[in-house]
Amino acid sequence: QVQLVESGGGLVQAGGSLRLSCAASRRTFSGYGMGWFRQAPGKEREFVASISWSGRTNYADFVKGRFTISRDNAKSTVYLQMNSLRPEDTAVYYCASDVTATGPGPTSSWGQGTQVTVSS
Repeated sequence: QVQLVESGGGLVQAGGSLRLSCAASRRTFSGYGMGWFRQAPGKEREFVASISWSGRTNYADFVKGRFTISRDNAKSTVYLQMNSLRPEDTAVYYCASDVTATGPGPTSSWGQGTQVTVSS
């Protein structure tokens, strides 16, 4: 099982930007799909973005054109660049490993989450 550590969350005004990072402990990081999910208070966790081992990306409709997922295999790290943030983006953001294009897989591992708060 891989350990994932997220960072980069915080408080930002609407229209602002944040970059989340997720560092993985696994040396074979490059062979696995990685993803970002989020959970707002009182809501279920939802898919945000994924990136395959080959670099193919997929996004939830509500972040297309605003968020960008990327990965640095040499650093075993996946990023989520979030621009044009909205109050409705406020949530705890989770990194996951071994994901499919649109959701977690049967062997996915999860980070502890990082809080993103967007003020209006």
